[in-house]
Amino acid sequence: MFYFKIDRWNPDPNIIARAASILRDGGLAAFPTETVYGLGANGLNPDAVKKIFRAKGRPVDNPLILHLSEPGQARSLAEIDDRAAETIKAFWPGPLTLVLPALPHVPREVTAGLSTVALRMPDHPAALALIDAAQCPVAAPSANRSGRPSPTDAEAVAADLGDRIDILLDAGSVDVGLESTVIDLTGRGVLLLRPGGAPAEKLEKFFGEPLESPGDDARKRSPGTRYRHYAPALPVSIWRPGEEEIPRSIDPSTSGFMGMTPPSAHFARTVLFDSESSYARGMFAGFRHFEAEGLRHIVVEWPRSQGIGLALQDRIWRASN
Repeated sequence: MFYFKIDRWNPDPNIIARAASILRDGGLAAFPTETVYGLGANGLNPDAVKKIFRAKGRPVDNPLILHLSEPGQARSLAEIDDRAAETIKAFWPGPLTLVLPALPHVPREVTAGLSTVALRMPDHPAALALIDAAQCPVAAPSANRSGRPSPTDAEAVAADLGDRIDILLDAGSVDVGLESTVIDLTGRGVLLLRPGGAPAEKLEKFFGEPLESPGDDARKRSPGTRYRHYAPALPVSIWRPGEEEIPRSIDPSTSGFMGMTPPSAHFARTVLFDSESSYARGMFAGFRHFEAEGLRHIVVEWPRSQGIGLALQDRIWRASN
């Protein structure tokens, strides 16, 4: 694996060109976005896309997101109606993925055989430089083994996939720390397939209507919704503010705690955040740190159902189940 540190705002053009060449030639490149680190392949090359699934151990019926470097590329991959065009104009670049009707040439390895495709334009200068230089849409799930906590820094990528990828670009820690919000615009309403970095409240204000909950068939159109995800090797339990005690089965002396409210029990390791945005940015890294410290259990505080808290709830629930 080639490993390069890069400047987030001014990545070395020679390093970007090298990574882009690897993508064009059918290789795998791990790179930063504002949400989490992604594991990228040429999204129009079915054989390259298959490498993503093998590297991650990812189920092949779990669709991928195609990452773009400019909004106009969406029209070459999906049917874009007026509502989709206005959404793209308002939210790209940013942590919002749109599920739209796929055009016929999009590989079924990307869509998992569905008639829809998920598209996003990340808000990260290094990611945009790489995608633009590669001259292709980049299929990229999170750069971790399937089911593991998503990587928010290059060290986590190397720990999970170091011997399975061709190049890793390290631009430091990410901004958001949780994956993108995924919405489905293929029907009359707007389906929230996965909460994420784009707050539901902001989307509802934009669309002028509540986001709808998907059924099982619609949920299949989004990554990260049907399988156990985001989970550390340690068991994870949820503590809700207002509960006086942690479950008796948990020994605080061998456990770690993460959240925003100081716990009454004395844990072996306690990590407190000053806001839900900081909590989101640090939770996955916290999972991995607790693993490395040899703890036996993790207790996490349940956040509020607003803003990034909704996405935190989703990740915590999946990690604990």
